[in-house]
Amino acid sequence: MTTQTITRADFCVVAVSDAFKGSGEVLAHAVGIVPAIGVRLAKATHTPELALSDGEAFMMAEAPPLLKTAAAGGTPEAWVPFRNIFDIVASGRRHSMMGASQIDRYGNQNISSIGDWRQPKRQLIGVRGAPGNTVNHRVDYWVAKHSARVFVDRVDVASGVGNDRAVGTAGRFHDLGVIVTNLGVFGYDESGLIKVDSIHPGVTPEELQDATGFPIDATDAPLTREPTTEELKIIAAEDPKGLRHREVPEP
Repeated sequence: MTTQTITRADFCVVAVSDAFKGSGEVLAHAVGIVPAIGVRLAKATHTPELALSDGEAFMMAEAPPLLKTAAAGGTPEAWVPFRNIFDIVASGRRHSMMGASQIDRYGNQNISSIGDWRQPKRQLIGVRGAPGNTVNHRVDYWVAKHSARVFVDRVDVASGVGNDRAVGTAGRFHDLGVIVTNLGVFGYDESGLIKVDSIHPGVTPEELQDATGFPIDATDAPLTREPTTEELKIIAAEDPKGLRHREVPEP
């Protein structure tokens, strides 16, 4: 056990890193500050074969500074224009951690709009690549602020395919992994329903239930593992400006 100060953001980064453990030689796609640091930690420790991109058109042997492209540094090793990403997705050689405006109890994800889709209250970014991602390769989710507005009983629009919709041919390669939030880590039970894998230190089962729009039991949930001293050093080196703490402030 380390004696260094460990923040809530650090627990989240390690949880993201663990989600990519054993993914193999695939393109790691991570949306958000914490996920970006998490995949770098994964590559630096347990899964060095992960392929990282600069977010534009280069595969990187050494990642550029956080939120920067290859033009700012790092070591490009391949050119992968956007059109080639579709080939990677269709072949399943990708592992994505996307964001979500809504997630329901079966893991359906919404990034498209809020309210009736025919006349939405809020127009978001559209379904984007969520349908293709969720029927072709492993998909996890990152939610920086766990709330009942995000974790809902039923999504307004199903952008990412949930476990109840992944049937027949469309679900051949459906693989929902985990959901990492500022309160804990979540997986799915045998029925495809969201369950608690762990809660972060300082989070109570009551707090988690209050922030979730459907019943969820964290009574016997273990604590999310804490990062090692070496992992904390890597996290600090990848995020010297502490951007992760802006995304996940201390409670």
